Amino acid sequence: MTVTTETPTITIKDIAARAGVSISTVSRVVNQSVKVDPATEERVHEAIATLGYRPNLLARSFRRKITHTIGLLVPDNSNPFFAEMARVIEDAGFAEGYSVILCNSDLSEVKQTRYIDVLLAKRVDGIILTSTGLIPDEDTNHNLARIRQAGVPCVVIDRDLGDEPVDQLLVDNHEGGYLAARFLLDHGHRAIACVVGPSDLTPSAGRIAGFRRALREAGLDLPADALVRGNGRHDGGARAVGELLARNMELTAIFAFNDEMAIGVIGALQRTGRQVPGDVSVVGFDDIPYAAAVFPAVTTIAQPIAEMGRMGLKMLLDRIRDPTGEPSRILLSTRLMERESVRRISAPAH
Repeated sequence: MTVTTETPTITIKDIAARAGVSISTVSRVVNQSVKVDPATEERVHEAIATLGYRPNLLARSFRRKITHTIGLLVPDNSNPFFAEMARVIEDAGFAEGYSVILCNSDLSEVKQTRYIDVLLAKRVDGIILTSTGLIPDEDTNHNLARIRQAGVPCVVIDRDLGDEPVDQLLVDNHEGGYLAARFLLDHGHRAIACVVGPSDLTPSAGRIAGFRRALREAGLDLPADALVRGNGRHDGGARAVGELLARNMELTAIFAFNDEMAIGVIGALQRTGRQVPGDVSVVGFDDIPYAAAVFPAVTTIAQPIAEMGRMGLKMLLDRIRDPTGEPSRILLSTRLMERESVRRISAPAH
């Protein structure tokens, strides 16, 4: 006859005895509810590792109404910008004991609304919304109101909602657009077109405003036919080139509002026999990894993607731990990454 024996369940009482601390101290360390002396915390973690303790997260969730999950909603997870940010948020969340549920809205307000329903139904501890793109203000505010009504903390990344009472992490898109225009102007370019984003909402609005400001300072304007709307992807950049060439415009430079479209612009120009930057210079926005890998490597306005992800996750966890504070609004800077896709055509104007 075979006799089976069950492995005894390790409890926090066992951990406390092993570490020489109280049960309440072990609970504080496991739940991260109260700061504990680092040396004491290390002893508790050593005891946990030695005894193989696994906390019952489900039971803790029901007791404390915490699921250790957060929702992340992005507009296009095929875009390397959002893919990189999602990876940073997932890694940072995992290090803090949180699982991240990734939802891709495909720039659809219907999908965004449904995904928010799903996340609320799953009782996530918090939600991060990134670049809510095409969704009208009233729908965005409605969804935020639903999230707040459910008592779920929320952080919005890269979408300026003004005085909306929600934590916002923003990039200075106005500064980025200004830097792009100033760089092209300083390299002698005057006939410049813009391939704008799929929406007039932020961040596109900030980028075009900054771009126009630099042109005004140089005594120039941006003609209506020099603006083409793209879809945020490389095929949209390629189509934009087709539209610009069909207008018989004499262009020396194109500013694409993200690197995905900039790469599409470069490919389309090359397929028509035009050299980049020999015939047309190109500037992108984001500084995704592919921007440095294509030929020619793309001069671009770099967003601090990794910092945005880590800081956005930290803001959400801070809000989860203390939901009573005033909403924060953080603005991060951009910087120019000069590579190979822009050439000087004359001395800078003074």
